Amino acid sequence: MKPRALALLAAAFALTSAGTASPCTRILFTGEDKTVLTGRTLDWMEDMASDLWAFPAGLERDGAAGPRSLKWTSKYGSVVTASYNAGSGDGLNEKGLVANLLYLAEADYGSADGQKPLLSNVAWAQYALDNFATVSEAVEAFRKEPFTLLAPTFPNGSASTLHLSLSDASGDSAIFEYVGGKLLIHHGKQYTVMTNSPTYDKQLAINEYWEDVGGYAFLPGTSRASDRFARASFFLNRLPKKIDPNYIKSVPDQSFENQAAASVLSTVRSVSVPLGLAASKDEPNIASTIWRTVSDQKDRVYFFDSATRPNTFWVSLDKLDLKRGAPVKKLALANGEVYAGETAGEFKDTAPFKFLEATATARADAGEMRSDTAKRRDERRDERRPVERVR
Repeated sequence: MKPRALALLAAAFALTSAGTASPCTRILFTGEDKTVLTGRTLDWMEDMASDLWAFPAGLERDGAAGPRSLKWTSKYGSVVTASYNAGSGDGLNEKGLVANLLYLAEADYGSADGQKPLLSNVAWAQYALDNFATVSEAVEAFRKEPFTLLAPTFPNGSASTLHLSLSDASGDSAIFEYVGGKLLIHHGKQYTVMTNSPTYDKQLAINEYWEDVGGYAFLPGTSRASDRFARASFFLNRLPKKIDPNYIKSVPDQSFENQAAASVLSTVRSVSVPLGLAASKDEPNIASTIWRTVSDQKDRVYFFDSATRPNTFWVSLDKLDLKRGAPVKKLALANGEVYAGETAGEFKDTAPFKFLEATATARADAGEMRSDTAKRRDERRDERRPVERVR
């Protein structure tokens, strides 16, 4: 094996043995005719009672973080999938910007300085969808760190340690992580795949090893974040960038956009975790895929694929009224409702959900959970450490 490959192999095993992550996966695809699609899985240890929401422009927002909460008015309308109907976990706005929140055990948002407004991190993605049309706009704004994020505790008792990915209709991409209280931004069209732990720089290092191995020879097959990153990256880079004559006849409208959506959905399904897969003692944070989405950022179509339902359906943002003054609407999913095809007409007027409240104590609670998680990781790493052999 090449020396470079040996070094990468050592790095890969060192990093992947360092811990676990609650799994989610995000990929960004670009093809001919300015086709751009973002796909993701939402993986969690229980159903998150998710509904789809249509938010018009002009909504008055509150960051759900106490008296110093960030306040804003939405510039753009969006469609989102809510987590516990208390946060926007995923969504597409009318300008083609996509936001995805994924779990990151290492997330540490730092301490409030007493000056900046506060924002519950479950509203982070919605803030981006409400305020920005492009990734570059968001990067410029977030780089100034205009707020401090707080991490509330999810209804199941888990810490909401999250990182954010954004992509836009040009194919631009950015990953935002807070590590050790500092904001790290990976900005560029090359950042097409994202999973969970470890931090993004280490994910890239692990993936470099698997690229050197060559996916046609061997790909890692577990549900761990680093393995899903490698598989998603390999498949994504080999999807057809134009009409494939082998399959296009059975694609609706024989359009490349629909073929590409099918390819992206196939890829995120390939890195999904089977429904009901029980967590093991050594990997307690590996969880089942609950739902998948694909956002067509050129035509502004949002596809939803549930792990518990037989049909994939979609909503075209152009068929919704997202103008200022329009009502908030919801497509109910939390009780097993089944839909097929275009669903814009199925959304019903309703009051918007409230973001999960975060307070200053939420940060301390999250810090304790991170410390406990790190301790368990160290214990597992010690258990895995090989016994020295005497020759």
